[in-house]
Amino acid sequence: MGNFREPLWRRWARWWRHRWQADGAAQRAVPPDMADRLRQRVAASERRHSGEICLCVEGALPERYLWRIGRDASLPEVVRTRALAWFGKLRVWDTDHNNGVLIYLLLAERRIDIVADRGIARLVPPEHWQAVVDRLALRLRQGDVEGGLTEALEEVSALLVQHYPLAEGQANPNELTDQVRVV
Repeated sequence: MGNFREPLWRRWARWWRHRWQADGAAQRAVPPDMADRLRQRVAASERRHSGEICLCVEGALPERYLWRIGRDASLPEVVRTRALAWFGKLRVWDTDHNNGVLIYLLLAERRIDIVADRGIARLVPPEHWQAVVDRLALRLRQGDVEGGLTEALEEVSALLVQHYPLAEGQANPNELTDQVRVV
């Protein structure tokens, strides 16, 4: 962390954007039918490997995170901190093989982060995760939320199949819910 003094007008503009986004933005971006299709894709993915994948789409940051941006932390640092908070809250870290992955999307800032638990993170370099984030960001800029999340899910699934495949006849115990967290 460092000195990230941001002009006050910019901080207020961000605050208003987040307050405006807070009321139903995530539900508009990921309506129930899309959330259900994504849930089905997560479930289908997890039948092929022993990992756990969570999708979290958040409309806006809580105020305690907002006010840190530009004062004592940069936007990427705050988004990462929030993604890590969801990673813990959703218990993605609490899998038998430490191979859970959170795909986090923050709509108000149009930011994405992927948090991988230590088991899979040891096997996949940070540059690869960043490449997945970059491809998801491109799809989101094109307005394709479902396509972007589906593509990211497929890429994460491929990594988990490569590193944590299920043996013949083995089933994934599904340690975490497949529901998309839309907040």
